[in-house]
Amino acid sequence: MPDRPYTMLSCSVSLDGYLGDRTPRLALSNAADFDRVDEVRASCDAIMVGATTVRTDDPRLLVRSEDRRGRRTARGLPPSPMKITVTNRVDLDARSNFFATGEAEKLVYTPSPRVADARARLGPVATVVDGGRRVRMGPLSEDLADRGVERLMVEGGGMVHTQFLAGDLVDELQLVVAPLFVGDSSAPRFVSDGRFPWHAGRRATLAEVRQIGDVVLLRYALSPRFRDE
Repeated sequence: MPDRPYTMLSCSVSLDGYLGDRTPRLALSNAADFDRVDEVRASCDAIMVGATTVRTDDPRLLVRSEDRRGRRTARGLPPSPMKITVTNRVDLDARSNFFATGEAEKLVYTPSPRVADARARLGPVATVVDGGRRVRMGPLSEDLADRGVERLMVEGGGMVHTQFLAGDLVDELQLVVAPLFVGDSSAPRFVSDGRFPWHAGRRATLAEVRQIGDVVLLRYALSPRFRDE
């Protein structure tokens, strides 16, 4: 078993690098790309988002295609992957789509001082994991590997993306660029400030460019473990 899962970061951004604006769920993708993302989800063991994404977007994070769900079931897997989030404040609603939908296990990583609160709030709908004094993505990834997660899809938001990238814990980046500008510096960005392993002296490897309707998919290989599938 590897020390961490094969990890993909997946997101859509505007031409000026934002994940959205202040309106609910700005469409940065299209139907064809949503279907591509659904196929990638179906290939994974787990999907991860941050607590802010759970609160603001209320995502279901399920495989939509009946055929893909059926193929997973035929392999002895849940119809959709395990869902994972990480929270410091434990300000999550047990009735949200993240917890209320899907048959697979839901994991919530939180710092040691908040474990009791998290279990009181979310114990009936999720497995609360003690993340230590401060939840870090390296140990979290190792714990997921110990739980049998071999393929992890990270769908945001910006803080989670930043932590995985700055920690050099990403094998593949799937970045979709939408043909529009947000133009609001207070809007959420793909990443925040950080010391990243890819810079002017170490450029990331572009593995694929694909036009999907009016958006463009850029796939980057960020580790030697990259799989061109």
